[in-house]
Amino acid sequence: MSWVCLIIACILEPVWVVLLEKSDNFKKKGWGIAAIVAVLCCLYMLSLAVLNIGPGVAYSILAGIGAIGTVIAGVFMYKDPVNAKKIFFIILIVIGIVGIRLTSGGA
Repeated sequence: MSWVCLIIACILEPVWVVLLEKSDNFKKKGWGIAAIVAVLCCLYMLSLAVLNIGPGVAYSILAGIGAIGTVIAGVFMYKDPVNAKKIFFIILIVIGIVGIRLTSGGA
């Protein structure tokens, strides 16, 4: 169940970032409220995951997948350019996430 909570948190991470951008520095209240709700849900899911996975591993995975998700959202929603360097560094993040998981043991 902890991994399900972590996956949900990882999905919510880029969601709240996009909502935050759409709020236009909280000038658009609806988007701002949605961003706050999403970030709180993300943190709650992370807190549930941390119980069995551990804070270091859970947060590292959240940050890595959240970063990748945010880059992907930027590419599709805001037409951010994709180049070989960007892909290379995303691959490095994935390798880091897999390495953290493989060396974490236990949960």
